[in-house]
Amino acid sequence: MKFRITILFLLLTNALFAQKQELEEYDAYSEDYSYDLIADRISCIQKEVPLIFNERVFAFINYFIVRNRSYTKFVINKSTMYFPIIEEHLAKYNLPDELKYLSIVESGLNPQAISRAGAGGLWQFMPYTGRSYDLHQDWYIDERFDPHLASEAACKYLSMLYRMFGDWELALAAYNSGPGNVRKAIRRSGYKKNFWEIYRYLPRETRSYVPQYVAIVYALKYAEEHNLQMNKPEYLMASDTINVKGYINLKVIASNLNICYEDIQVLNPNLKRFGILTNGSFYPINLPEDKIDDFRDNRENIIAAASKEGKGDLQRLATNSVGSTFGRDKVVYKVRSGDVLGVIAQRYKVRVSDIRKWNKLNSNIIRIDQRLDIWVYPGTQAVAVTTKKTINPVTIDFSGKKVYTVQPGDTLWDIAKKYEGLDIEKIKQLNKLKNSKILPGQKLIIG
Repeated sequence: MKFRITILFLLLTNALFAQKQELEEYDAYSEDYSYDLIADRISCIQKEVPLIFNERVFAFINYFIVRNRSYTKFVINKSTMYFPIIEEHLAKYNLPDELKYLSIVESGLNPQAISRAGAGGLWQFMPYTGRSYDLHQDWYIDERFDPHLASEAACKYLSMLYRMFGDWELALAAYNSGPGNVRKAIRRSGYKKNFWEIYRYLPRETRSYVPQYVAIVYALKYAEEHNLQMNKPEYLMASDTINVKGYINLKVIASNLNICYEDIQVLNPNLKRFGILTNGSFYPINLPEDKIDDFRDNRENIIAAASKEGKGDLQRLATNSVGSTFGRDKVVYKVRSGDVLGVIAQRYKVRVSDIRKWNKLNSNIIRIDQRLDIWVYPGTQAVAVTTKKTINPVTIDFSGKKVYTVQPGDTLWDIAKKYEGLDIEKIKQLNKLKNSKILPGQKLIIG
């Protein structure tokens, strides 16, 4: 117990010390700059992408250089890993070099970042958008996480958006919210074509997106002036590429080359599992440069060993993991009156948890005419499912009131139709309902 208390004391002491350092830095730099000084500095770094300075941008600059200095230091140290890759692709497409800072706003330079909406990678591509730019995604591979391929796709997308709007601020806004939302904001503003003129008509997140970009550019350009210069720059280890085909266990390759499997993970953030299955085509894998000759000298033996171990385990995992689409075909099901997820799952021989995962459902509630993606094994035929229904859902309670037990698939409109003199508003009034949401098994007074 005494030892445990000592450890807790040390942890608390370290936390307080770190907090004290942050506060000291805050005091040192909170008055180190003025609005006019930053305005002047930003005018000195203006290039092709406009950096409009105003109170909104000033607030974000204060956040990055004062309130969250630890985050800014983190991305500065990470920038040495990924900026060279991004700069290479920006130059290839003749795009402004300062667009590299957009990757910080998108992902904080985390190549495996995933948003709540399902956007992934340095450039936060949604699955559909990623596929439209040839970023392959399956159970083993997600090329949205590959810094090179994702940066290539981002350059193509940004080029397309700039051609569409002819303005970099609008192109950045469209990268965040989609071209449709920017066009809608332009229409609602009376066809103004400047970000700050359509600002109030944009989605809330997008209104912050461009100001954050300007603030990040400033914070990294003037890091030294705010004592934010990198102290622990990070670099990707030098690597070279091998091409593999079929099933390969990456842990076996690491073991045979006497390297850490974690190094292979860092060099290949697009590989989601410890094994890869390419279905007969070749796929590139990055290995530490100093191990390439060892691999080539022993290629046949290493490949033979790596093509056997763990394949069955991965396939079972692929088959049984919740929401897996491995080896399945997609069908689209349109929800009908009376449907519940349990019945739909039985009909297609899948799990309720799978349906929820495939369709990003937070609960088991579904609505009539909703379309659900169902992934079934080839040859699976939908089967009829017999469900038990309450013969008489109406009872009389102790006070003599008529009570209806909500059945699966019921809506207030369905219930109101069943009984004369009843309508939706009356049901809501009798039961003090604030909205029309009801659940199976719920008791409703109907008379």
